[in-house]
Amino acid sequence: MSFDYGALDAALAAAVGDDESLIAELRGAFLESAERQVDLLRRARCDANWHYAAWRLKGLAASFGATDVIALAEEASRSAPGDPVILRKLENAIATDQADRS
Repeated sequence: MSFDYGALDAALAAAVGDDESLIAELRGAFLESAERQVDLLRRARCDANWHYAAWRLKGLAASFGATDVIALAEEASRSAPGDPVILRKLENAIATDQADRS
């Protein structure tokens, strides 16, 4: 699954205008935070930690208008801790965007 960052870019542009360096900095902050939450999901060993990380990721995605990540985080919250399928989807979505932006 490839992550569509059109909504993220639109939300950032609406918030900060056409300041490309600020948009890049905010996008970087989003990706770093998203990676941190996916890492917490990967390390979660109980339902509570898994759900907490999924909900934090969903909230982060919502604050940036990243609708694809919202959907994946919601899917994660309904999955069992350590579900390799959803972890792979999340990791691929984030990695794809970083490769595209380099």
